[in-house]
Amino acid sequence: MLYRLEGIVIRAMDYGETNKIITLCTQTHGKIGVLVRGAKKVKSRHASLTEPFTYGVFSFFRGGSGLGTLNDGEIYESNHKLREDLMLAAYGAYACELIDRGLHDEDTGNFWFEQLLAFLNGMREGKDPEVMMRLFEMKMLQAAGYGPELDICSASQRPVEGDAFISPRLGGVLSVPFRAADPYAVHVSARALSLLRVFAKLDLRRLGNVDVKPETKLELKNVMEALMREHVGTNFKSKRFLDQLENYGFDK
Repeated sequence: MLYRLEGIVIRAMDYGETNKIITLCTQTHGKIGVLVRGAKKVKSRHASLTEPFTYGVFSFFRGGSGLGTLNDGEIYESNHKLREDLMLAAYGAYACELIDRGLHDEDTGNFWFEQLLAFLNGMREGKDPEVMMRLFEMKMLQAAGYGPELDICSASQRPVEGDAFISPRLGGVLSVPFRAADPYAVHVSARALSLLRVFAKLDLRRLGNVDVKPETKLELKNVMEALMREHVGTNFKSKRFLDQLENYGFDK
């Protein structure tokens, strides 16, 4: 059967001497693997379709639920500028790996597709990639059913105001007097908690240019890392590489 689908390349791997296999996050058919014959050849007309972050239309033959074989394609946005910037490429790789882990074959992929597309577009437009990454992580947690409760204290069941703690184990916020409910809860200032609440309600497609102080960014990172570690795991090669770049000051 011939498919013609909008998709974003989230992973590419060599297959044999001249071929590649790409994994697409598609708008309508979830995650799909496609064989691109001859993609490694110097004069291949399909080589550009196999680059990470490439967004376009992919036409391929596929029998049943197995691997497709590319017939043709049209690039809407190559995102080559993201690949040429080490930090942006690292953020993009992490976002793609989150999608690759979270989205199963044949899942309905529209939400994941739209969020990833908005993330890549935002980076290309110059929006703060670190802030977008925190929002992207929140959207992935929510899509997986692990979105934290950020308004009501997990221990007292009362509204939380001011500084507080986030408990990944309890799945939500703790007011300061109830911090003992989880000694490993992560402290969060009122400002950072307010931003987390915005992230919980905001779609990436609606995010504008925001100015977040470095200390608040660090708080957001610590909180989201704790939530991701509890509910998703930490074995992300792209995340480790991104952390190394940030530790060496490449994001400055």
